Amino acid sequence: MTDLVPDDYTATLEELKRQVHEARLRVQRKANTELLQLWWQIGRTIIDRQAEQGWGSKVLDRLASDLRSEFPAMKGFSRRNLLYMRAFAEAWPDAAKIVQRPIAQLPWGHVIELLDKLDDQELRDWYAAKDAHHQWSRPVLAHQITTRLHEREAAAPSNFAGALEQLDSDQAQEITKDPYALESLAVDGDASERGLGQRMVDRILDTMRELGPGLAFVGRQVHFDIDGDDFYVDLLFFHVEQLRYVVVELKVTKFDPRDAGQLGFYVAVVDDRLRIRDKHQPTIGILLVADKSDTVVRYALAGSNQPMAVSRYQLTPEAQKALPDEQAITRAFADELARETDRDVDE
Repeated sequence: MTDLVPDDYTATLEELKRQVHEARLRVQRKANTELLQLWWQIGRTIIDRQAEQGWGSKVLDRLASDLRSEFPAMKGFSRRNLLYMRAFAEAWPDAAKIVQRPIAQLPWGHVIELLDKLDDQELRDWYAAKDAHHQWSRPVLAHQITTRLHEREAAAPSNFAGALEQLDSDQAQEITKDPYALESLAVDGDASERGLGQRMVDRILDTMRELGPGLAFVGRQVHFDIDGDDFYVDLLFFHVEQLRYVVVELKVTKFDPRDAGQLGFYVAVVDDRLRIRDKHQPTIGILLVADKSDTVVRYALAGSNQPMAVSRYQLTPEAQKALPDEQAITRAFADELARETDRDVDE
């Protein structure tokens, strides 16, 4: 006779799996912290010996070789890495405080990025805290440092303060950046209109890391039928931490006050049609433009009660030249939508 599965088996299994995952994560974090402390101690020892005994480059070469011979299965004892250990101990001189700081939660490769790309210790700590909180990959950390996230975060001009409650306004502002570093928007100069729409969207999606953590992609060219007229939202996201829809519109031209009216219309539609009032925060809109006057933006947003922000997106000169005009993008999006409709009918 086969034993029946108890009613609470599935829930119990899920709880045990959660405990195993959490325990493994704690072990990994502890091992990472222990390794960082070891690297710090080696770095501190090298600093002391160089100051007291005048250790030179040849001594470091021999030290690296001897450590590799003694611990052949352990990586990290190259001369280059020893120098990083020295720089690590120099940058964070208090060993007792390392375990209390975000830096202790980061993999060694991330520490190397901070040492390589930043000289300012406050900025190192700032990026370390962001990295630990958002659990960036190493390439994302490098991207955020290179594009100077600390200057761009929450910097987009908006009307959030007037359109939202104060706490909600502050949270919404945190989503914005100015400018956005969207180098991947560029496409080949000879791209055909037939393939342009999908390629543009694909490359926009590649930049979701730049749009920020917490944003889940809902759809592109999201259709709304309003009294028989068709309207399409360029990109729609849902912020899973703030529980709000975020409408993103892209313009390849300089900001025009009429753009704010269009975005405000889409924000109102999404807020009315999709938002669950007792569960979701108010919908906000972000307009990405090639250029803008902050004064014009302020005047344009002052006349709207829909919460919106306007930000410039930043491209390299080569990428800017390769970006198609807005009319070509619009035609390409329309063609792509038509093809999707045809495929739906065929199926």
